[in-house]
Amino acid sequence: MSADLPYRPRRRFSALTRRILAFNAIALLILLGGVLWVQSNRIGLVEERIAGIRDQALIVAGALAEYTADPERRAIEPMQAEPLLRQLISPTHLRARVYSTIGRLQIDTRNLLARNLVTTETLPPPEPSNSFTAFFDRSVASVERLYDGLMGVRPLAHIEPYFEAGQNGRVYSEVNQALMGETGSSVRVNEQDKLVLSVAVPIRRFATLYGVLMMTTESGDIDDILKAERTALVEVFLVAFVALLFSAVYLAGFIAAPILRLAAAAERVRRGRAGRDAIPTLDDRNDEIGELADSLSAMTRALYDRIDAIESFAADVSHELKNPLFPLQITVENLLRAREHSPAEFDEVFRESAKTLLAEVGNLKAIIERFSDFSRMPTPELQPVNINEVVRRAVKFYEPQFCANGRPAVTPRLQLESSLESLPISADPELLHRALANLVLNALDAMPEGGTLSVRTSESNGNIRIEVADTGLGLTAEERRRLFTPYYTSKQYGTGLGLAIVQSVVSDHQGKIWVESEKGKGTSFIIELPKFVD
Repeated sequence: MSADLPYRPRRRFSALTRRILAFNAIALLILLGGVLWVQSNRIGLVEERIAGIRDQALIVAGALAEYTADPERRAIEPMQAEPLLRQLISPTHLRARVYSTIGRLQIDTRNLLARNLVTTETLPPPEPSNSFTAFFDRSVASVERLYDGLMGVRPLAHIEPYFEAGQNGRVYSEVNQALMGETGSSVRVNEQDKLVLSVAVPIRRFATLYGVLMMTTESGDIDDILKAERTALVEVFLVAFVALLFSAVYLAGFIAAPILRLAAAAERVRRGRAGRDAIPTLDDRNDEIGELADSLSAMTRALYDRIDAIESFAADVSHELKNPLFPLQITVENLLRAREHSPAEFDEVFRESAKTLLAEVGNLKAIIERFSDFSRMPTPELQPVNINEVVRRAVKFYEPQFCANGRPAVTPRLQLESSLESLPISADPELLHRALANLVLNALDAMPEGGTLSVRTSESNGNIRIEVADTGLGLTAEERRRLFTPYYTSKQYGTGLGLAIVQSVVSDHQGKIWVESEKGKGTSFIIELPKFVD
């Protein structure tokens, strides 16, 4: 295991948890800020209110001009106008003032209506008794001003202050506009940071100006409505934030905790402190994290299997290479002794030794080739083939080579049988040829002189069946069980690499192979492969 990678200790709150919380909070803050921004720019609310006041002012001004105007003096008659204003203004919660044509105040409903006879003013707080209390009160006041500024119709915007003009109405710009025959309006803020909306309209009858009617808000109703909306919005935001906090923590735990668990298990594997089952499978998770855990667990087991195979491979390579090296060493030593002690017999010893050396070098080469073949098995390139042609080729390939290797005159008899002329399968012909040739060669080597080797092909239950049967000595139950194990050595079939390669090729072709044998009654290797279907 590599130990050069830095180990990252497990943190109480993972980066994933912090990111989930941060992004959820940012999304909620953006939503809240967007709503507040929309509300902070609700100029339409002010304009709607001003338009409503303007309509009311025009109605009241029309009534005053119709019933209280004195055509001779071109002025409003206060004695007649006061009861009319009292009736018209009382339900509107507005303040109305009537100015003459020169801008002098004639009537103020604040002096007429009962709701205006008592006024309230906010008194300053009492002086604090100590410096800490004073600092705390100043901080609270600053926060309140900031809150009022943010909660206003136009947050932190500079608005003209409202003031009482007394008897002279010309100090109001909207009154001056009305005296010129136009409707005027203004937006101001009083000492309590509440909006005061004013609308002034001319009092006219038959194009004659009799005065100016100015109507203003007094209750700060727009501010109260908007503040109530924003207070409710903040309350909803706080509730949503708490819900977001709990959901984000749950989500982070649901996602981050198992990932941290997998990371810790992987770290234990990396440091060599755990076995092949160190990665938890998280069977209770039916999601992508569960699939990740299953994949990591399977990958870990596969890696351990591969490590075990490599270790076994190295051990078997060492063992197998010792077998031909030992006779090579003995032969060379005998050759050297013959040269020193028996020079006359050296030529004969040299010839025999050379034969032995060549034979053992051939064995060594064959062992190396088998190991090389097993470690570099290619991926099959499937194509439609006739299995009978592959079988014939494998049988014919080894028949002459077998008879030419110094075998006795009485050699095993080869029989090729097939139930059908054409048995199509989807296979890689070269890999399948190598596998079948390996079985044929193993059977020829395992049989005694004069034995019979039968290779049969047939169709069985929709599959193609290949049987390589010999009349050899047969196998024990233990040999049958371990015969296909890589590197297992059998007395009859040699190193288990060849049969392991055959099993690997058959598996790559989606088939299966097994052996049937009894001691003293021969052995049959049976392969079943799926039939090719167009």
